[in-house]
Amino acid sequence: MTNLPLLSLLIGLPLLGAFVLGMGQLKEQARNLAIGLSTLQLVILGYLFTAFDKSSGIFQFNESHNWFSISLGSMGSFMSKYTLGVDGLSISLILLTGLITWVALWNSTEIKEKLGAYYALVLLLNASLMGCFLAKDLFLFYVFFEFMLLPMYFLIGIWGGPRRNYASLKFFIYTLVGSLFILIVMLGMGLAYVDPYETALLNGLIRPEQGFNIDALKAVQLMIQSQELATSSLVHSFDMQALMDYNNCQITSILHPSSGWLLGGLSAREWGFWLLFIGFAIKLPMVPLHTWLPDAHVEAPTPISVLLAGVLLKIGAYGWLRITIPFFLPEALIAAPILAGLGALSIIYGAYNALAMKDLKKLVAYSSVSHMGFVLLGIAAFTAEGWQGAIFQTISHGILSALLFLLVGVLYSRTGDREIDSYSGIVTLMPRFTVISGIAIFASLGMPGFSGFIGEFFSLMGAFTSPFLHPAYAIIGALGLLLGAGYLLWTFQKIYLGKLYLKNADWSLPDLNKLEMISLFGLGIISILLGIYPGLLFELSEKFVTTLLK
Repeated sequence: MTNLPLLSLLIGLPLLGAFVLGMGQLKEQARNLAIGLSTLQLVILGYLFTAFDKSSGIFQFNESHNWFSISLGSMGSFMSKYTLGVDGLSISLILLTGLITWVALWNSTEIKEKLGAYYALVLLLNASLMGCFLAKDLFLFYVFFEFMLLPMYFLIGIWGGPRRNYASLKFFIYTLVGSLFILIVMLGMGLAYVDPYETALLNGLIRPEQGFNIDALKAVQLMIQSQELATSSLVHSFDMQALMDYNNCQITSILHPSSGWLLGGLSAREWGFWLLFIGFAIKLPMVPLHTWLPDAHVEAPTPISVLLAGVLLKIGAYGWLRITIPFFLPEALIAAPILAGLGALSIIYGAYNALAMKDLKKLVAYSSVSHMGFVLLGIAAFTAEGWQGAIFQTISHGILSALLFLLVGVLYSRTGDREIDSYSGIVTLMPRFTVISGIAIFASLGMPGFSGFIGEFFSLMGAFTSPFLHPAYAIIGALGLLLGAGYLLWTFQKIYLGKLYLKNADWSLPDLNKLEMISLFGLGIISILLGIYPGLLFELSEKFVTTLLK
């Protein structure tokens, strides 16, 4: 199995399924094919998880192929590669993507029309997400990042609720604006930075079979900085590793640290940092760039809300840790207090809005804004515990938000109503449903023994001990835990406890069926497992965190 291009298969299998289903020949078997391919993807992910070397801080299972190369005339040449890899940051996210997609596909029984198109788009979304988490080339990442817009736009716009056109358009425009910001920085860095290895090859400084050690790297970088090499002999690329080192930046570029270029009081590198930060903040989503999320969740069908909250929002945090901070680390450190303030604002604002919500989907959507604020607060700490907490919270929220939206979907599928005031005391009718709802709610409010506690605790600890932040940020963030307990416990007490009341006496509320039992309790068990043994995730990401923070 090691000889197979496993990472390409993670992307290629759902792409192949999407193509076959898109041809419209397998309408009746669309669901089975999609679930079968997703199951095969999970098998591959299981192998990658067991074979992953946790003690290594470098990319593993690497695949690299030349994609295209073009001449830029006097500016040299530009090349892009199809390069994939897995490290301590991406391994947990691809596992999450595979699991949540599999759960969403199994729970798509409410979809009754255009089955081939629906399952094709879900598989296409899965392939795009996998591509984002696996790409080592910024151009390749951007292709997958942009392509992700289309399936989600159509999934909401075709199978969504009454205001689906408005919600899908709002989602598309917000994300497109963020993509534009990322594109601007990507173009600037592509022209400013030089790929030292490819440049050395082109200029005959090394042979293809030769290794490229640290001494050879420094020698080429010295030539780049001293302008010994003609600009026409330079090779530009979007290799992420090359873009992380500003020694590969041409000294004549406005992105070079010594450049005196200013616009509005900010240097080009500061502009680059903030454009990337905002571009990914829209995906998180961070207050005040979050307003697309409640509309998208309310109108999206349940399995699409599961994918949106469980995986799609994680692209924002991943983009910060993989691209924004490594590319502009000095600028990020200076901005740490602002980032922490925005994280604390998201925590409090999201929780306050959740307190006011009557619609269960909107409540869970605003709780996502609040919980993802802990991710930004942990990242802004720039400490090992803060980053570990942020990564853990990203995965934990993916599990718990998927669980919460599935729970809302169970009620909505039986009654067509999501209003909190429409229910009371349903524990007498749905005891198993009440048990798993209790697990989801107590895990989400951060009770010890669940994954939510671990992620929030270490994010707050990182912020509290950070040399870059005042402890007040952590204290403000901790207030979000109290607000979270308020809206979650009130919801649990209102819907499940007390005297039985249903808004419509004709409603039938049978307890969970087998599929719902497996899906809901399966996600609940994962949350408990991670809460009891957080080392399962911490060990995966430890080397990535310590290596980057050095």
